Order: sequence, then C-alpha cells, then structure tokens
Amino acid sequence: MKNFLLLLVASLIIVNSEAQTILTSSVTAKSLSVASSPEAVGISSERLKRIDIALNDLIKQDKLPGMVALFVKNGQIVYHKAFGYADFQTKKLMKTDDIFRIASMSKAITSTAVMMLYEEGKFSLDDPISKFIPEFKNPRVLKSFRFSDTTYTTEPAKSEITIRQLLTHTSGLGYGVIDGDDNFKAIYKKAGITDLYTTQNVKIGENIKKLAKLPLHFHPGEKYSYSEGLDVLGYFIEIISGMPFDEFLRTRLFEPLAMNDTYFYLPDAKKDRLVYVQKPDSIQKWVRYPVTFYDPNYPISGAKTFFSGGAGLSSTAKDYATFLQMLLNGGAMNGKRFLSRTTVDLLTATNQTGELFGGPKGDAYFSLGFSVVNQYGNAKGLGSIGRFSWGGYFNTNYWADPKEKMIMVLMKQTQAAPDGGSEAIFTRLIYQSIDD
Repeated sequence: MKNFLLLLVASLIIVNSEAQTILTSSVTAKSLSVASSPEAVGISSERLKRIDIALNDLIKQDKLPGMVALFVKNGQIVYHKAFGYADFQTKKLMKTDDIFRIASMSKAITSTAVMMLYEEGKFSLDDPISKFIPEFKNPRVLKSFRFSDTTYTTEPAKSEITIRQLLTHTSGLGYGVIDGDDNFKAIYKKAGITDLYTTQNVKIGENIKKLAKLPLHFHPGEKYSYSEGLDVLGYFIEIISGMPFDEFLRTRLFEPLAMNDTYFYLPDAKKDRLVYVQKPDSIQKWVRYPVTFYDPNYPISGAKTFFSGGAGLSSTAKDYATFLQMLLNGGAMNGKRFLSRTTVDLLTATNQTGELFGGPKGDAYFSLGFSVVNQYGNAKGLGSIGRFSWGGYFNTNYWADPKEKMIMVLMKQTQAAPDGGSEAIFTRLIYQSIDD
C-alpha cells in the first residue's frame, strides 16, 4: 500500500510538472528563430533544394517577376529566400525583408483582433451588429435591379446581421468592384463604397455607414459570399475599444509580437522596401500596374486616413509568419498571451458555415477567419486536416498546419498575371521535404 501511495504521488508530480511545462512553454514562446539546420527540425536539406529549382524556374519562365518564400517548422525558420525582382523595370532585386501589400491577408489579423475583444466579454458573436453600429438596423435584401437607371427593389431581411456572420462572410454584404454580381458592382459604385483601400481622405466609419444602407445579396446566414464584413468589423473594433483601428492593432498585436514591418501606411524610412505591383507586358515582360479603381501607391501616398480591416495592411513574410506562429502556439508568443487556446481553436479550426463554403464534399470549410482543410482536401494532398489558410488580392498566400507545426508564406505582388501555380508548387515541395 505504501509503495502504491508513493507511486501515485510521484505520478501526480510528473503530470503536474508536464502540465506546468506545457503551460509555461506556450506562454513564454519566443519569437521565430532560424533553425540550426533543416535536419534539426526533421526536414531534409537535400529535398529542400527542389524548392530552389522550382521557384527559380517560375522566374525564368516569366510566370512571376519575383517572390519571397518562407517556411517555418516547430517555430524555426527552415527556408527564407527571395527570387527575381521587386521592380522589373529598374531590375531592383527582391530581398527577404521587402514589404508587400497583403490585401485580404489583413482579414485574419482583423478577425484575431475581434476575438481578443470577445475574450474581454464585450459582446457575443451572435449579437446583431446594429447593437453597436445602429445604421445596420432593419437590413433589406435585394429583389430586383434595373441597369438602365440603377434603381432597385428590396424586401425586409428575415433577421439582423450578426458579428459571427460578418466574420464568416454569411452576412449578405457584397464586395463592390470585385463582387461576382454585376448588380452589386453598380449599387456599390453609385453609393461611393471603398472596396479595397483609398488614397482619398476617407475614414472607415464614413464608408461603413454608407454600406449599411445598401441592400444585401441574401438573407443573413443563408449563404456564403465573400464580402466587406471584415471592414465593418474594423470599424466595430474602433467602437468597442475606443481606439482608432490602426492604433489598436499596433499596440495590442504588432508591437507585442515584434511585427515591426506591418502597417496600414509605411513610414518614409521604409517606403523603398515596398514591392511594386506588376503585370505582364508583351514587350518589357513586366511593368508596374496602373491606377485603376485603386492607387497601387496606397501604402506610401495619399491622405492616409483609411484603415481597411479587410484589405489595408502591408507586411513582410517574416512578420506574417510571426502572427501565424502565435496562433500555432495556442495564442501566446514573446512571453505574452493574446488569445486562449480555446479561442484560437474557435478562430482557426471550427466549422462555422456548415456546407455553405465548400459544399457537401468540398476540400475545406470556413472557420471564423480561415479556409480549413477537411478530410476531402487532405485526401487530395492539400495538407493535414485542420490546416488553415487564405490569400490576398495581389497574389500573396499563406497557410499554417497545426498537426505538422508548419507555416508557409509566399509573397508576390502581381495582378492579371498567370502565376504558374506557385502556391501549390511551394506547398507540395514543403511537404515532400519532411524527413522525420
């Protein structure tokens, strides 16, 4: 009996010690470091050479003017290289610390900020957004639209738009110029909605209040449609926190995570590191993208007053990998906790849209901020079940795989370009390099 009690006490001490170690390691998780060797984290150096060959081939074949590729395993950088040109016209070489407009990769950061305030008990995910932004009260759904004079009819929505629906693109809101429905392109244009970002003297509150008056694609919660929901939530964050959105992200996320190169607007000292948006050209191969419904010089010029939660940030590959590593750590990094492990699971892993996003046998479902690989996607070689990802309008990509403890960030800056399947190629070559 005495031996049994001693064994029991010893077991409890070991279990408690292990639990304490797990807790301590998660809370004190350090910033990204460079692996001493690929083999130290279970990656084959020999197989990594295939990445160099494949990505260089994309440059040689004029599929891309340039890119920065980063791969992290177990919180350590295994691969971080630059290829090609940041500006083909001047032959300015790409560098690993160059800054890219990450567009819709901003959405994951905004979603994380929403969940940080959620943890403070300031709202429920199923609260109507009209509780905080009254202009959204009594939403209406589009019934008919006439192009000849841009008039339309509507009907009352069956329910209010919730915060959860804004996070999951099931609110019924549209996306203006990039919307798949020409009716909404016309409606948003006439209303003067800013879809991406702007160099004009506009503030997000003004934009969102105009947006709130417009009809919805469908009744809230009934479908999935990519939208300006995260722009609404950027303004929502200002209301809940009492801080300008850019200041909230800077003080609550970027500075504590040491994401020192992530901004809505770049300081003058860093503007030369911004990669040009480029497009293919039959004569010069690649040229700078012109001003269209947005100004490509957005992060370094203009009024600098518009903080788009859905598309406004610029960042580096390493900064964005740092953000993703915090999520893989269960919400902690640099000795600070940003989210609890359970909230990170809610944000990155749960299926919030049922079959609305991918269909009954789609490759992925949608969480509160990400596309998440399911069993069907896993069977097709898209990564582990639970791998979460998204991308950006200017051809930037990322994913994080909790099972393999891996992160991929691939930064490019193109529009109207063929691309050559760079994300899929880089992804396959990362997984084939695993050697443990």
